[in-house]
Amino acid sequence: MCRLITILTWIILLSACTSTVARKNLPYPLTNDTFGEEVKVVTVPLPIIASNPNEGITTGALSAFLLHDKKDEVSTLVSAQVNYNENFGVTPALYAAFYPAPEQRWQINLSKSSNVNEEYRLRYINREFTSDKLELNLYAAVFTDGSARFYGFQSTAREQDQTNYADQEMGLNLSLGYRFSNRLKLVCGERLAKVNIKRGAVARLPFITDLFPASAVPGVNGFNVNAQKLSLVYSTLDSQDLPTSGIEAWVSMENNSTALGSSADYEGFEADFKEYIPHEDAKYISVLRLACKQTTGRGIPFLERASLGGETTLRGYGLNRFIDNGYMLLNLEERIRLVRWRLFNVLADWEVAPFIDFGSVFAALDRANTASFEFNPGIGIRAVVRPNIVGRIDVGFGREGPAVFVGLGYPF
Repeated sequence: MCRLITILTWIILLSACTSTVARKNLPYPLTNDTFGEEVKVVTVPLPIIASNPNEGITTGALSAFLLHDKKDEVSTLVSAQVNYNENFGVTPALYAAFYPAPEQRWQINLSKSSNVNEEYRLRYINREFTSDKLELNLYAAVFTDGSARFYGFQSTAREQDQTNYADQEMGLNLSLGYRFSNRLKLVCGERLAKVNIKRGAVARLPFITDLFPASAVPGVNGFNVNAQKLSLVYSTLDSQDLPTSGIEAWVSMENNSTALGSSADYEGFEADFKEYIPHEDAKYISVLRLACKQTTGRGIPFLERASLGGETTLRGYGLNRFIDNGYMLLNLEERIRLVRWRLFNVLADWEVAPFIDFGSVFAALDRANTASFEFNPGIGIRAVVRPNIVGRIDVGFGREGPAVFVGLGYPF
């Protein structure tokens, strides 16, 4: 078996190829003015072994196409893949990321499973929209996640009370930011969503209302969101996509009103602080993140409350493992560049990242209990293709065992 795996690995490595394609045959948004008349295209076939605590193991294969601009940097990434998961069946998927200019980014996710799951997402960011003072952020999505979990509210929610459901959403987020200076901006946003709760794809677990009555879980019969958000952001980061130094801090307030179409009247208050401290020419980067959130109101839908768990918060647990009205979170991570290695004719930094996640949910900040805080140590492995692409594996350890996340982008 080991010999077979070695042979297959070498077949994959040797099958990667570099070709040159005339730019006229690669129309916008695949290419743009940052590309030369001849475009270097690196084609990489790879096996897929992905994992997260809620979905389980996913296997499959993909072909990634990396298009290089005049600077020989990856400016377009397109990935076509076919996956298999015991809960969702077979899933063909397409992912594309376009960087037509340093201030612009497009991302597209398209997938449809043979059982429950589907995903259609579009994100567009323009940091110089009509002028260098304005920033536009657009996100539209229609998806169904059949792996969603609910354990009950509060930090004491028990593992044995785990239930499954399908989170079906259709939503639109639109925000416009105004820069007062290079460091300070004000962001106004609108969030619209229609959420339905359906039967999930994990047959071995009870449905959410089999264990929790609908009267005890606001929003379990579906809900609507029409939220207005105001944020103040301060940043000294050297890069918005892959920062190596500086700080970013923001505070926000979001309001939902039944008068405007939301299913309940409630507010959300959030604060987030991140600092990136480089050492030895950014071979080592110490990252600190401190975040908190508080929701207030009556009848707040359970998916609109503060939650911890998943690849960007407590990495020892699956998404939304702990839910309550508020949370406090501390992440500490040391990103260590082991080697700068050219693989498949693409220059990448290979990093190891030991981390600690520490946080808890609570009904209110003054009722937070130090004994309820979760401590999740772990380690990550990342491949970084600057200026904008990161592939990552993070393994976190919580009280219920290890949790493995495989995905794109830094967790924060």
